[in-house]
Amino acid sequence: MIRSKITGVGRYVPEQVVSNHDFEKLIDTTNEWIVERSGVKERRFFKEGHDTVSIMGARAAKVALDMAGLNANDIDMIVFATLSPDYYFPGSGVLLQRELGIKNIPAFDIRQQCSGFLYGLSLADQYIKTGMSKRVLLVGAEIQSNIFEMSNRNRNVAILFGDGAGAVIIESTDKPEQGILSTHLHADGTYAEELMVEGPSSSKKTRLSADMIENGAFIPHMNGQLVFKNAVKRFPEVINEAIEFNKLTIADVDLFIPHQANLRISNYICQKMGVPKEKVFNNIQKYGNTTAASIPIAISEAVEQGRLKKGDLLCLAAFGSGFTWASALIKW
Repeated sequence: MIRSKITGVGRYVPEQVVSNHDFEKLIDTTNEWIVERSGVKERRFFKEGHDTVSIMGARAAKVALDMAGLNANDIDMIVFATLSPDYYFPGSGVLLQRELGIKNIPAFDIRQQCSGFLYGLSLADQYIKTGMSKRVLLVGAEIQSNIFEMSNRNRNVAILFGDGAGAVIIESTDKPEQGILSTHLHADGTYAEELMVEGPSSSKKTRLSADMIENGAFIPHMNGQLVFKNAVKRFPEVINEAIEFNKLTIADVDLFIPHQANLRISNYICQKMGVPKEKVFNNIQKYGNTTAASIPIAISEAVEQGRLKKGDLLCLAAFGSGFTWASALIKW
């Protein structure tokens, strides 16, 4: 039986560190308020002319390729997850392909926001299991620091997010003791407008107008209370789905890596599910919410720190705009 196995991981984060104290100089907030509400202490912001979503993705990909012992031309498919592509179109997948010098392979772009990496992981897994691909490069990368308005009307959201990229190499294997055991994807558009960016939009004759700018239609809108309520419901559901599907228990899992949305959400879920905090990897304190990049960045750090070792059972989970939510169970 063919199974998919992650053989390389990598990350790239911009050099500029922006602390909560830096935000105190720009908007009406405090370090204590931000840490209490989100757990975020600092985040990274991109440098114009040096960092783009596709370039950051390529830097993370090169680290992952080195770990896997491959070169770029060994890859036969690209999956790029981002809500902040370099251009309105084309997608960043082909730009990453160009950046790495790879010719004539399929390049997908995934737009499931915070769940994008896990949706991309499931896509890559299916292509490998069916024999359509042998080596897939999956990247999650975001530049979000330039979408927020550094003003009081945007302060509850602007403080949460950061820029960065993570990448994994997924290869086929016939070893039953390792690989992706299962992926589980869900979506419900009922509350789509409760976490969204309205403009620029193709739903209006004028995609971007002065009125839209004045009204803040280009700024992310989030109903924080509703998002929190749904996240703490869907995270346990989808984690339990993965564990029960594989006839395992919570205690069998060696490490949980949730999407890094909010430390309060992560801690609440740990308490609700009875998961010891030492079994959960969080780095939102350093990077903020990097959306599609958060899980691969965290995987890369967990491997580097020795928190994730060969033979460990790893559970990934995400919840985000749409609403979408997903999980994966992996034997490392």
